[in-house]
Amino acid sequence: MAPSVLAPRILCIGIPVRDLTFRVEAVPARGSKANATHLAEICGGNALNAAIAMTRLGGRVSFAGPMGDARERSSDFILARMAHEGIDTAHIVRMPGLSTPVSASGERTLTIFRDSALWGMKLPDTDELLADCQAVLIESRCGAFCIDLCIEARRRGIPVIIGVDRAMSLQDELLTAASHLLFASEQVQETAGIADDGEALKRLASLTPAFLAATRGPQGTIWLDEAGALEETPAFPVEAVDTLGAGDVFHGAFAFCLAEGKGVREALRFAAAAAALKCTRHGGGLAAPQRIEVEGFLRSQP
Repeated sequence: MAPSVLAPRILCIGIPVRDLTFRVEAVPARGSKANATHLAEICGGNALNAAIAMTRLGGRVSFAGPMGDARERSSDFILARMAHEGIDTAHIVRMPGLSTPVSASGERTLTIFRDSALWGMKLPDTDELLADCQAVLIESRCGAFCIDLCIEARRRGIPVIIGVDRAMSLQDELLTAASHLLFASEQVQETAGIADDGEALKRLASLTPAFLAATRGPQGTIWLDEAGALEETPAFPVEAVDTLGAGDVFHGAFAFCLAEGKGVREALRFAAAAAALKCTRHGGGLAAPQRIEVEGFLRSQP
């Protein structure tokens, strides 16, 4: 019998969030009240949502990043959820006296508290974090404490995927420390200062050697190939009921495919399928699909 292939190990770096999600008919106007039809307490944060997606696809995921004081309750809730998903939390750094971020969201409108002192953390030993690692996925906001790790990962030939959910400075070191930058449409336009996804990607290509892509929800993903030509990966049409966390699931599925040694074209299609399935279910990143579901979904597509 042939030996089984060991699942890829992926390191995620980010800031976990305890997320209270409300289902409302419409976002309340300032000074008004609205009744929610549903309340769920879930864990979130860009990298954590991606980590959940990758474990469900079959990856071995380790998580590194700051969390609040060991005595505060949000941390306990998130760590219990991570353990349930099979995510290695040994590299999480507890920050004495600080609070783990908490958000309240409804209809994709979020209010988030993040203590600015969380960015003062120092990651554990780089050699330990990168041991037996096939890919690194990082939230774009975490550059302050992970640039050195990104540079070392790239020196070792490990892909570094940045999930960008906010406009970046053109001087941000992550632009050149990453091997793959995955923007959302709004963020790529804001970062490049150009109101067109394709032209914005071309502008950024002059500043970084990284692979560049921009996700556009139901309009699919636009990206630059090795020759600098624009290509598109279509989105899969589904009846979406909850898009919260869909971009993070996309990033996680894409990084998982790279860790398995697949090319970007195949990774983008697989990621589009995983994100589409997530959108058919409520629950943010906790609605990420299993690998068998993604593969079955892809087989059903023309």
